[in-house]
Amino acid sequence: MMAWLKMGMRNLVKNGRRSLITALAIALAFATVNLFSGFATYMHKGNQNVAIYAMQQGHLAIFAKGFQDRGRQQAGKSLLSAKEIETIQAICARHRDVELVTPQLYITGLLSNGRISTIFVAQGVVPSAGLVFMTHLKDMATSKSDQLIRERFEGQPLRDDKPSGVAVSRGLAKLLDLKVGGSAVAMGNTEEGRMNALDADVTMLFDAGSEQINDKFMLVPFAFAQSLYDTQGADRLAVLLRDAKRTDTMREELLREIAAAGIAVEIKTWVEMSEWYRKVKSMFDTIFRFLFAIVFVIVVMSVVNTMGMAVMERTREIGTLRSLGLKRRGVLQLFAVESALLGVIGSVAGVVLTFTGWGLVKILKPTWTPPGISSRFVIWIEWVPHTLVFSFVFLVALCLLASLIPARRAARQNIVDSLGHV
Repeated sequence: MMAWLKMGMRNLVKNGRRSLITALAIALAFATVNLFSGFATYMHKGNQNVAIYAMQQGHLAIFAKGFQDRGRQQAGKSLLSAKEIETIQAICARHRDVELVTPQLYITGLLSNGRISTIFVAQGVVPSAGLVFMTHLKDMATSKSDQLIRERFEGQPLRDDKPSGVAVSRGLAKLLDLKVGGSAVAMGNTEEGRMNALDADVTMLFDAGSEQINDKFMLVPFAFAQSLYDTQGADRLAVLLRDAKRTDTMREELLREIAAAGIAVEIKTWVEMSEWYRKVKSMFDTIFRFLFAIVFVIVVMSVVNTMGMAVMERTREIGTLRSLGLKRRGVLQLFAVESALLGVIGSVAGVVLTFTGWGLVKILKPTWTPPGISSRFVIWIEWVPHTLVFSFVFLVALCLLASLIPARRAARQNIVDSLGHV
């Protein structure tokens, strides 16, 4: 085998310029696929963290049965009662995989500064539970990402002992000319349909992230939301797990145990709750498949062209080898070894290019503003080992397959005609 490798390497060196260009094409294809895969993984993880932690949805959301269908059209209806919330929390507490279970209540209404009123949508959360979500989010961020996260907030976070303190998105604050320390009045319908109003003290301004809701979104204490709707219930329980891989398993277990307790609920995973995540993942998967198809064509055409030129230039050499007793299988093996070496050299160079690109992004830490987002975020390339291994094996195998077309033509040449080729 060493003799075959030496012959293959000598032939590649003899046609050094052509071999270099082909290996460079393979290396660029390798680096492109892996860097894009790392960026796509970064996007998937980022959107996952936003859905689970930044939006405080948790890994699972528990609703009263039918809430998704009729509860959204009937404000305050189809809520989980206080007793049901207590029972479900007790059931969840029995599972070691569950880190946190917290009630939430989404409310809508009008927010007024005394002169101007505008609609608002608010997420009622337990402030102490919100700190748990934010702690996870910061632990997963890079240092520069952590700085950007801090820049998104101005003022003090919500507190359990200050139910009137609310956080207002910057767009909504701009509409009503609200600042930290200012006050407003929130108005909405109670569970029974009567108008209610509460004083709201602005303790924090924040960037809601999405341009579509930045001019109408608020975060309010859970007690504030309950008071405005005059209810003791919640529209959902957010369940935070210690391991995201247990999401589907925990859903089945909780559904079974809660049903056994006589409570009719439906449980959604964070993927089902986050339409944005699903669309972004689908888009990047489609782009990756398209990019992979382009890489496939480039590598195949490069190797076929290189091996085809080698066959044409080495016709007399092939005839000489055949006349000395080399079988057709040997000719195939000779070109297969050369192609495999090209694939290995190109893939190794691709690993170097991938490391280089990853290192530059890590050092420079460029930022960008994703579509539909109003904040800048750090561009990051995740390191995905299994994609590296797959790309290496795939490109070497692809080079071998691509060499079969010119290698078969070389093996089938007539010995006499090959020796007389000019």
